[in-house]
This record gives sequence, structure tokens and C-alpha cells, in this order.
Amino acid sequence: MSIAKQFTAYTKWRGDLSSAIGQFKLWLADNELSDAQIDLRLTQLLDRLREDRLNVAFVAEFSRGKSELINAIFFAEYGSRMLPSSAGRTTMCPTELLYDESKPPCIELLPIQTRASNSGVTEYKRFADEWTFISLNMEVPDAMQDALRHVSETIRVAPDEAGRLGFEVGGDDLDLYRVGEDGLVEIPRWRHALINFPHPLLKQGLVILDTPGLNAIGAEPELTLSLLPNAHAVLFVLAADTGVTQSDLTIWKAHIGDGGAHKRGRMVVMNKIDGQWDDLKTPAEIDAEIQRQAASCAEILNLPPAQVYPVSAQKGLVAKINSDPELLVRSRLPQLEAALTDELIPAKQDIVRDNTASEFGDVSLRMHGLLESRLAGLREQLTELTELRGKNKGVVEYMMGKVRAEKEEFESGLQRYYAVRSVFSTLTNNLFGHLGLDGLRQLTGKTRETMLEATFSKTLADSMSAFFAQTRDSLTRSTREINEILAMMDAVYKKFAVEHGLRLGSPTTFSLLRYEKELNRLENWCNEHLGSMVSLLTTDKKHLMQKFFEEVAMQVRRFFEKANKDVETWLRAIMAPMETQVREHQIQLKRRLESIKRIHQATDTLEDRIAELVLVEKHLLQQIQELEATTSGMRLLLLPAAATWQQAA
Repeated sequence: MSIAKQFTAYTKWRGDLSSAIGQFKLWLADNELSDAQIDLRLTQLLDRLREDRLNVAFVAEFSRGKSELINAIFFAEYGSRMLPSSAGRTTMCPTELLYDESKPPCIELLPIQTRASNSGVTEYKRFADEWTFISLNMEVPDAMQDALRHVSETIRVAPDEAGRLGFEVGGDDLDLYRVGEDGLVEIPRWRHALINFPHPLLKQGLVILDTPGLNAIGAEPELTLSLLPNAHAVLFVLAADTGVTQSDLTIWKAHIGDGGAHKRGRMVVMNKIDGQWDDLKTPAEIDAEIQRQAASCAEILNLPPAQVYPVSAQKGLVAKINSDPELLVRSRLPQLEAALTDELIPAKQDIVRDNTASEFGDVSLRMHGLLESRLAGLREQLTELTELRGKNKGVVEYMMGKVRAEKEEFESGLQRYYAVRSVFSTLTNNLFGHLGLDGLRQLTGKTRETMLEATFSKTLADSMSAFFAQTRDSLTRSTREINEILAMMDAVYKKFAVEHGLRLGSPTTFSLLRYEKELNRLENWCNEHLGSMVSLLTTDKKHLMQKFFEEVAMQVRRFFEKANKDVETWLRAIMAPMETQVREHQIQLKRRLESIKRIHQATDTLEDRIAELVLVEKHLLQQIQELEATTSGMRLLLLPAAATWQQAA
């Protein structure tokens, strides 16, 4: 199955999942089983599925054929090149291809001059007026291609200006940015490009990131710290005619290999193997030469040879457009697509499946517990009323007194519940005191001031270290509060289960480990890459380090915001079962007492009341069956990725 068909199958699976959850949400509402907290959790789950994206990044130095490879893998069925591809440099700035239905087809370009500020690209995405807007005319292919060529535009600036914008200017032929005869340096005109294009794959949530070489990666903290680490797949593209150059090796070691060589979805592509095709050589000799080059690349990158994929993107694109199966096989593009398909989409589906299974499983378990609790209370009423058949008025009075005493005992026991709520509230406030955004803002501001005033490299390094240390301390303190809340609720769950027969199970666990790991990743990157930077502190280097700190601070703020939302959801989830069960138990006790009162006062016959409860019992049993059927259907949808794709194929 091609990657396009596989991605379409994945999108259909995700849609089926959303549909099933939406139907479950409606079923809960129709049966009056939902509440505000459950409704919010299911709504958030549906929002995450709707906004789900599959991010694929292409990383390489200039002239490795990244744009052509993107065209060949994803856009050949469109019948022409989506991205400009020609000899020399084409994609001059990091380019994201995506689809946002709220916008018309267009290109949005961020001027390179914005690099002079410490604000990242994500920050600028909030301000539409900072971007240059170019419409894409989907009806006229030539006009569309002309518009796309804007991504390749350059400008000429003074050497000082080039350095201020993060472009290292050298004097020899090995340097990419050199002073010309006019005394100026040619640099990219744009800092970042967003191409909003209504292609079927992009509509389904595919996001493609095209990065133009080491200089862009090194000067854009966002690429290094966020976009590349969070991509579901990173294709590192080499050229067969050059092998692994020094700048290729720098990119691999600094941004991909050391941090992600063992992750799923990290691949090395040796492009332009058609340069090895020679009519004077046999196919076996050509294949042997290509394999030797691939083995050499693998050795330099410290990879198994099987992880290097030789291809000809240009010939693969031509073969697809012209429906030439022989040329397609010779281009070796299908092997790369098969590997990408096997790695990328199942890995992405695993993430979505696990998150959905956890959230849906918790909600369905809670609903099942609620229905079972109602059924148990109803059957207790039925047993009591059935035992009253043929009994005299004194026995009815005794039974009424017994239930009243049980109700009073439970309500007196509620004082412990209210005490738990009070302690829970105190611990929650402590938790948000450590994890809250106000403290992080103060720490960020203090670190920023120290770095701005820094004169020595050690001050910069110490400021970054202190920032990470205090942030980690906040997470550690938050973890202690979480463990204390969990231990308290576990004890309370057990106590109420023993004393009042509530079906509470075990409280939902929670961990901040993923955020601790993210903080470690950011700190490790800074320790490895900024150490050499501060040892040779200049005005430009200091400015670049401050830019990296701003991006680090933004990353930390993002995952603190996410952690706060996750903690809020968890706190509601851990208290909700108890609140629901306490409320249900109170309602059941009240109904039992009212039933016996009605029998005692002869305002209702015993048999009529028993018949009424039998009907309610049947309705509850039907609801439980429907819930179990829904849960079984979700289990089938949430099968492991391999089984699902085998069925789809």
C-alpha cells in the first residue's frame, strides 16, 4: 500500500474513532448519564482527534534534492511539481506545507529581518500583519508555480547586516555566504514560509517541513528545539555524488543522529543515484557502486547500511507522472516509501490509539461503575420490598426505621467526605503553586534580565543552569504533591468502599515524567551546543544565545501550560468517581426510604411498586448491555496498529 493510500486509511480510522466517540457522547446525553466533567473530557478528546497532525520533516544541506523528494513521495499524483525544484538552491527558508480550511490557498512569508528580534516564528504566527501574503491561483498551474517561486527569493545586504541576522560570512569558496564584488552578501529574503495548499493529504492532516541547510537550523532555535524533535518522521537527505560532507555530518550529529538516531521515523536518504547510471556499466556494476556509496555513508553516520535508502527522487517523480513502472523500480523510490509507511503511520497511530484508549477507557469504566451502582441499589430495594410481601405494618415500620438509620449513618459519615474535599483543595492549591505559570513568568523574567546584563560567558551559562535547576525543582515539588493527593485518595476510596459499599476501584494515576524528560532534553541540548558558543562570546554570539534562551523559555512555558491542563483534568477525574458514587448512594437511600414510606402509608400498593422497579431494572440492564457493546466496538477500533493495517490492506 502506498503512503498516500496508507495515510488515507489512517485518516479513515481516525474518523471512525471520532464518530464512535461522538455517538457515545450522544448516547450518554440521551440516557442522562453525562455530567459537565465527562462532557468536557469527551469534547477535548474529539478536539484532539480533529486537530491531529502527521508531521514529516526533510533535513539536508542545499542541493540535496529535498524538494524533489517531497514532490516524488507526496505530490506525484497531482501531476506536476508542487515545490520548485531545479539546479542550485531552491528552498531558501524553512517551509511548512499544510492546510488550514479557515484560510484561502496562499503563501505566507515572514521577512528575514525579524531574525534580529528574540521572538520565535511561533510567536510571529500570532501576528498576521508581520507576514507577506501571496494568493495561490489553483485554476492556473503556471501562476501557482510562479507564486511558489517566492520561497526561493534572496536579497543582498551588507556583511554586518548578514551577521546580525545570523548568517556567517566567510571569504573563501567553501563558505556559503560570501562578500560579492559589490561588497554585499546574498541571503534569503524570507525567514519562514507557510504554504496553505488544499491537497488531499494536507487536508487529512499531513504537515511537511522542508529545511534549507545547516545555517537555517543553527540560527533558528525553534527548528532545533521544537519542530525537528517533535516531527513524527525526519528524513535526512544526502547526495550520492557527494556522500557525507562535513556540513552534512554536522547536521546529523548536532540535530538528528545524537538526539534521534534510535527513534522511530528517523531515516537517511541517499538521493540522486541516477548520477551513477552509466550505459557502459552493467546493472550489477551500477548496483554495487551504489551499495558501496550507501555503505560508506552508513559507516560515517554510525548506522547499519540497511538504514540508508538510495533513491533517485527526480526519476521516481517522472516515473509516477508518466506511469513508467520500470523507471519507478529503478529509482528505488518504492523501497523508501515502504519503509516510511511501515515506520511512520503505525507509530503515529500507536500514539493516538494509546491516548484515546486511556481517556475513553477511564470514562467508560466510570459509566459502567455508575450503572452497576444504580443496579445494585435498585436490587437492594427490590429485595427489601419483596421481603415485605405478606408482612404486617410493624415489620414495614421496622424496615423503614432500618433504612432511615442507614441513611443517617451515611450522612454523618459524609463529614469525612467534606474533610477530604477540604484537604484535597489545600493540596491542589499547593500543587498549582509549584506548577503554576506565575512563578515561571517571574523566573523567566529574572533570567532574561541577568542574561541581558551579562558581560562574561560564565554569567550566561550560570543563568541558563539556574533556570533549568529552578524549573526542575518546581516539577519535583509538584510530583510530591501529586503523590500525596494520590495516596490520600487511594485511602479514601478504600475506606468508603468498605464502610458504604461504594464501587470506586482505584484512583487514576498521574505522572509528570514526560515533562521532566522534555526539560532534560532541552537542558542536554543547551549543555552540548551552547557550551562552545559562550566560550567565544561576541555581541552576535550573545544575541544568538539570548534567542535560544527565549525559545527554551517558550518551550518550557508550553509544556507547563500543557502540564497544568493535564493536572486539572486528572484532578477532576480522581475526584469525580467519588462525588458521583456519594451522590448516587444518597439518591438510592432516599428512594429506598420513600418506597417503604409509600407502602407504609398505603398510598401505593406493594406489588405496583415492585413492578415499577422491575421495569427500571430492565432499563438499567439494557443500558449496561449498550455500554458494553459500545466499549467492545471501541476495542476493535483500538486494535494494535499492525493488526489494523493488515485488515486495511
